[in-house]
This record gives sequence, structure tokens and C-alpha cells, in this order.
Amino acid sequence: MRSSRAPARRGRGDRIELPRRPLLATRRDGRDRRHPRRPPARRRGRRGRQTGAEPARRPPRAGRGHRRSGGTRDAGGNRLDGAPDRLRRCLPVAGAGDWPQLPSPCVHRGAGGPPPRAAAGCRHHPSALADAGRASRPRARTPQPAGLARCRRHARRTSPAAGGGGGTVNARVIVGMSGGVDSSVAAWLLRERGERLAGLFMQNWNEDGSGDCRAEDDRRDALKVCGQLGLPFIARNFAADYWAGVFETFLAEYRAGRTPNPDVLCNREIKFKTFLDEAKALGAEKIATGHYARVDRHNGRWRLRRGLDASKDQSYFLHQLGQAQLASTLFPVGELPKSEVRAIAARLGLATAKKKDSTGICFIGERDFRVFLAQYIAITPGEIVTPDGAVIGQHGGIAFHTLGQREGLRIGGVRGRPEAPWFVVGKDVARNRLIVDQGDSPLLNATVLRSEAMHWVAGEAPDFPLRCEAQVRYRQPPQACTVTPRTDGGVDLRFDATQRAVTPGQSLVLYRGDECLGGAIIAATDAPLDPLRGSVGAHADLAALAAHPATATPSTTAKDLASP
Repeated sequence: MRSSRAPARRGRGDRIELPRRPLLATRRDGRDRRHPRRPPARRRGRRGRQTGAEPARRPPRAGRGHRRSGGTRDAGGNRLDGAPDRLRRCLPVAGAGDWPQLPSPCVHRGAGGPPPRAAAGCRHHPSALADAGRASRPRARTPQPAGLARCRRHARRTSPAAGGGGGTVNARVIVGMSGGVDSSVAAWLLRERGERLAGLFMQNWNEDGSGDCRAEDDRRDALKVCGQLGLPFIARNFAADYWAGVFETFLAEYRAGRTPNPDVLCNREIKFKTFLDEAKALGAEKIATGHYARVDRHNGRWRLRRGLDASKDQSYFLHQLGQAQLASTLFPVGELPKSEVRAIAARLGLATAKKKDSTGICFIGERDFRVFLAQYIAITPGEIVTPDGAVIGQHGGIAFHTLGQREGLRIGGVRGRPEAPWFVVGKDVARNRLIVDQGDSPLLNATVLRSEAMHWVAGEAPDFPLRCEAQVRYRQPPQACTVTPRTDGGVDLRFDATQRAVTPGQSLVLYRGDECLGGAIIAATDAPLDPLRGSVGAHADLAALAAHPATATPSTTAKDLASP
């Protein structure tokens, strides 16, 4: 059966067929039955289906019915991902001239290499689609445990691509396809430049059956866009790497009372390490993503620069990248405003054109943060106290609160206190106390901070003392500052102006104009109240630095901070 919008038939070699299984052409209960009919089981010597496991792919020469070959492949020889009941009997393959009028049920002929093995969907095993005339058969698959929820995955099981594992693809650049509009347009921009491309979808979290199955929806959207653009599609499961490199650190920081930034960790450990290594193993020279940032070469070094659209700039989350990663990375949409990216996607009719931007922490999705976090760390209720020690309420867990937070404290009117809002000004982690104060509390003010070991994008530290700009949170306007080195690799930083709610555990990122110099984790500040110990004057040396700042050039201007 062919989609009514598919291109004209090109002959046996130009289309991809599904296994020849009997289909029900009748209507049942007013609906088309699209799933293939199961052939009746032979009565002699045939074992019934075991209830303890779901069926895996059958071993060679044990196929059911008239199954012809091992997995549907596009014109480039790349196996397609998707369930047979969705793709129906055949998928016409369009030539290069048929794009962009290519309908969604059609597979575009694109540059490809040795065939990748596709990832299983939420419920279905990798499709058993077949190229006409191909004699190979799929390899055996390990049975999946019975009773898996719709989006369950094996944490240590990588969704294979290219060949039978360990193969390569005929692509110079592999685009990280997130299933969003930015990576979709990034792929199109590179395609227009004549790059040999493949798309790779990273599954970084194993769904837990909660019903928030964004990963599968994103994978499906990424597959659709690759089909529209004629790109080979690869799916990889990096969940085990994500757990070890990102999530365990995320939990450890919350247990210590700090507020981590998992997006920075994900970029450092997964997108520009695990993904980059995988792309190189597949034979690619570079990777590309849909981040709003720019990379260029200046004075023999690679520079990380802000995206042209200041409202979408993501260089803050990329500050842990180094020279080797920047040399192998492309950010195609970094030169465009978000509005133009949306317009391009709409004009091309990409499947992700109207898809909303993702927000929040990727592995939490739309779930309640408190409920999610309580599954992994012990949550102990405790007292909410004022700086002078008066108990005025109860908190549901220190991990749920961060410095400067106002919402969610559930503090009503307190006798003898003014009707002013309450803010978190510190945590006494040892005694499980949350410390709050009212209004514009000076306990939240800081002028100096100390960082953990700095990462410098250039690969080496600049000359000190360094005059530059800093951000201690994503949306904060850059703040002028002076930076001095420490023997442990960290820095002490003094702001020109007092800052509010500088939070340990968050990222300090340094800039010179639009160039990102690097960054580190904030370890401590000179705030009057230690935000983690709940004690006054815990960092007297930082307070002294605030009172007697390091020598700096007072005549430094915005022009001096501009990129060379």
C-alpha cells in the first residue's frame, strides 16, 4: 500500500518493502486493522509463548512467515527505525530532486554508508523491514524482561547503529538530533552547505514508567526529520554513561545541600564526550548540535563565543568545553536568531517546526521535582528558623530549597514579624535546618566568591589579575569583576557591585566581551551567613578580600572588555 502523497513509483530497486505478511484489509469496529495477522501456530513441535519474557528477534533462518531479509534500509544502505505497523507495506524512496515536497511516509535518498541497526521503540522491537532482494537476516536479540512499561529501556543496553556494531557511516558530520527544532534546522543548514551528514539521537535517560515518555516522542520526531532531510538515522542509548557521569554527581550535590547544574555536566560528559567519541568511532570528523553558540579560530586557538541571539545564548552551559572539543564541533544555528530558526523550519515543513522548546531538567520532564528527587535521596523534614534561631515553620527537605528562594516555604503570618516575604538565606546541613529572613536581607549579599578548580577554554590560564565579566546564573547580565588565582587551581573573584544570592554548587562563567573564557563551580562566598553551615563569619578570609580588594585597573571600561 502506498501513501497517496508518495512520489511516482521508481521500480523495484527504488522502494523499500516490508516483510510479506498477511494484512487485514477489512474494517473492524469501524476502524482499519493495520497490524499484520499472526499466522496460526503449528500444532506439532511448536512451543507456546513463554510468559516470562517478551519475544526477541528470531535467530537466522527461524523467521516467521515469508520474511525476506534483515531490516529495512534506505537508499544509502542504512537501516530504518520504526514499527512495521506504522510504516505499512512499503515506503517509496524519493530522489534528491523530490525534496522538500517529500511527504512524511516517504524515505529520502541520502548519502549513507554501511547500514546501522536501529533502536527498539517503546513497545516494539527493531523493525523487520527488508530491502527487496537482500538475503541477509537479522541477528538474534536478547529477550526483554516481561512487563516493561511503555518507555522502559535497559540502562546498559546501547541502541546499535551502523552495521552489526563497530561499523562506520558515510558522513563527515554527525548531527545530534534531539527531536527539537534547533537541531532540525542545524541539520538542514549543514545539508545546504553540502556536508555529508548522519543524524544521531541520544537517549540519556531510561524511562521509569511514570508516563512522561518524552524520550520516545523526541526519538520519533528526530527520525521524522531525518527522513525529511534524507539523512541516515542512528539511535544510541547513553543512559549508563549519563547515570555515572551526570546523575550520580547531581544526587551527591543535593545530598551535600548544594544546588547543581546538570546541563553543564551533561554537555561535558555526554554531548561533547560520549557523543563525540561515538561519532569519531563511526568515522565522522565533526559533530554538530543545535546550541546557540559560536566557535571560531583566533591567534592559533579555538574560541567559544556567545550565540548571536543574546536571549538564547547557551555558551554559559558550554563553558567546560576545551580545544579538542571545539575543533570537532559545529554550531550552525549560533549565527541566527531563534525567530529565523522557527521561520526556516516552518517554511520547510519540518516535523518539529511547531514543537515547543524543552524546559527544566531533561530527566525530570513534567514530573514534580520533589516526588522525583525523593525516589533517589533520603528526604528528612526539619525546622525552618530565622537567623536568630527562632523556629517559625517546618520544611519538607533541605534539598528542595535553594538560596534566595521565596516560593514553597509555606510560612504564614508570624507573630511579632512584619508582613514581608520570606527568603531562604542559608542551610544548616548538619542540623537539617533551613534558615530564612525577610525582605531585602543583607544576609544574601556577596561581593567575593571562591571557586573550585577552573576550566579554561583556551587550555591555559590567562594573565592575572584578570579583568573580565562574570555570570553566576544563566540569565544574569554579565557583571564586571577582578579575578585572582589560587594555588589549588581555583580563583577568588571580586565583583565591582554587590551580588545577591550567589549560590554554592552553581556555575561561575567568565567572559571577555562575547568570548567565553571558562568557568568553575562556586565553592563559597563572603556572604555574612555561610549558606551551607548556617554560621556567621565562616569565610573571614573572603570577607577580608572584599574589604581590601586586589589591585585592579580602575580605568577599565566596557571597551577594554571587548573581544580582540
